[in-house]
Amino acid sequence: MGLEERWAGLRRRLIRAFFPDHLRRFNARRLGDDPALPDERIIDQRDLKFLRPVSPVTFEGPDPWAWRGKLGLARLGLGEVTVFSLLLAPCWMAHAALALTVHPAWWVGFFPFLFWHLFTIAFFRDPERAIPAGDNLILSPADGVITSTDEIEMPDFPGGKALRVSIFLSVFSVHINRSPFAMKAAVVRYYPGLFLDARHADCAERNEQLWLDGLAARNGLPIRMKQISGAIARRIVCWTKPGDNLKAGERFGLIKFGSRTDLLLPAGSATLKVKKGDGVWGGSTVLGEWKN
Repeated sequence: MGLEERWAGLRRRLIRAFFPDHLRRFNARRLGDDPALPDERIIDQRDLKFLRPVSPVTFEGPDPWAWRGKLGLARLGLGEVTVFSLLLAPCWMAHAALALTVHPAWWVGFFPFLFWHLFTIAFFRDPERAIPAGDNLILSPADGVITSTDEIEMPDFPGGKALRVSIFLSVFSVHINRSPFAMKAAVVRYYPGLFLDARHADCAERNEQLWLDGLAARNGLPIRMKQISGAIARRIVCWTKPGDNLKAGERFGLIKFGSRTDLLLPAGSATLKVKKGDGVWGGSTVLGEWKN
């Protein structure tokens, strides 16, 4: 996150100094204002990834950087991919060259650098998924392993209880979060906290997390999705705003480097088809079905 923000700050300074036309063009397209932030904090759409869903600022018209979403990588992970590639590619290339021209012992350093580089790219992969049809289906909001399916106290849910499905995302999982069904986002809330292991019993209450509350399109029931940080994950990203309509399987966020995702439904509203220990894939695995 620090690297991305420093690069963004440098980019904004360069644009102001050398590209005044760009600045004027996007100022004219800017919609909304954020009194909590200075105007120079946001120049174009690229700056919104640091602020949404907190900032109400948007831009009118097409996004000139939309092509980045077609690379097969999470768009909001391209900063990390670029930085790590610039750091790691020269390292494994140099070791390979030295191993081929000086001594085979240089291969010892080649493989760790190459693995680290490939791991970083793979972590931010964003594959397309075949979304099962059926408005009664409840899809997995994340890739990973089911760690619990239980009923918990939830005072602001009907009856004061909620059915919770918890999914642990390892560092090898795809970390894109997807909507489990068609829904309308109502409230987005961020809570600072600790960075306990995502499998820890208390992580759902004590870790940094973001809540996306909404209403299911099929029956109007309230639902909640929690993006919960882990011991390694230190950045939660959610680009969905209150009022947004999400389709089943649509991407709504990203958690970087290992984490947990919880789906909460009103108790008694759904029948689950998964159990603890099952592997699931975001947007394609059916977790259960609505009862009404």
